[in-house]
Amino acid sequence: MPLRGTPRPSPDASASSPLLIIGHRGAPGYRPEHSASSYRLACELGADAVEPDIVATRDGVLVVRHENEISGTTDVADHPEFAARRTSKVVDGKRLTGWFTEDFTWAELATLRCRERLPRVRPDNREYNDTEPILRLSDVFAIIDEESARRGRPLRVVVEVKHAQFFREIGHDLAAMLRVELARAGWDDRPERLVIESFELGVLERLRDDGVRAELVFLAERFGAPADEIAGPTRARSYAWYRSDAGLDFLARRVDGVSVAKGNLIRVNALGRAVGPTNLVARAHARGLRVYTWTLRPENRYLSVRFQTSVRGGEWGDWQSEFALVVSSGVDGIFVDHPDLGVAIRDAGS
Repeated sequence: MPLRGTPRPSPDASASSPLLIIGHRGAPGYRPEHSASSYRLACELGADAVEPDIVATRDGVLVVRHENEISGTTDVADHPEFAARRTSKVVDGKRLTGWFTEDFTWAELATLRCRERLPRVRPDNREYNDTEPILRLSDVFAIIDEESARRGRPLRVVVEVKHAQFFREIGHDLAAMLRVELARAGWDDRPERLVIESFELGVLERLRDDGVRAELVFLAERFGAPADEIAGPTRARSYAWYRSDAGLDFLARRVDGVSVAKGNLIRVNALGRAVGPTNLVARAHARGLRVYTWTLRPENRYLSVRFQTSVRGGEWGDWQSEFALVVSSGVDGIFVDHPDLGVAIRDAGS
């Protein structure tokens, strides 16, 4: 296994770098996720980076969607011409029913419009339903180029490669497609501004072996195991193992960082109440790995029990205390749905 081609940050450098505020799919706390207005608003609200998730179309275009199943984030169900495309598939072990990007050409997907994915939690965002088309990855790069020039600061892009094993099995190599797109957009020579992440280590290793210059980050779910390892010939390593000392040692020879659920950074007592940060960040930093966490949201339904202020899930709870607790772990960057809240918590601790 070849080692990485770029130097690892030292633990001291990780600890002293400013906290990176990453607009998770833009600013979906205020606009439907992955829409142009969501990305532009994230930049306006002070995000240092934005995170597009990428999946593929039938004709090999990288589009930006949370999942390849799009019934919950677009108006596809309202298009009678696409009614026959509704189907069921097993994606990474989960059976899903709806409409899938790989069954459409880009020209067909371009006729769809974005919708709020969490309408009960964020009802105000429904005002923007059906007003904006879905985007390609190339569109997001163009937006960030424009916003960087407008604001006089180099904004970053955190590309999440979704369901790489699934797409590879149906004939779409997302790693190869991403390499082409980076070159076409001029982002193949901006390693200091580009992060590529995935819940599957295999696609990150292929990108590294092929010379892609970016910070490569392994995403680790709280439970389960990577889809590419489950599909492989040997026993899959669990995500929990990757967070162990042995797993971090393994990752440190292959990637630049790890990104974990916020719950892995919050230590709880026997009653399940948050009492402090875990030592995961310190252990990763000791191995030269940067650490990111997702997703910090202010609504009660997403907060740890200690920070919930009512049983109404859509109301904002004591997000300031939870965000501050997560940041106190020493994490290098946070994914937020409301970039202004991330900036506020960073400023409060500076």
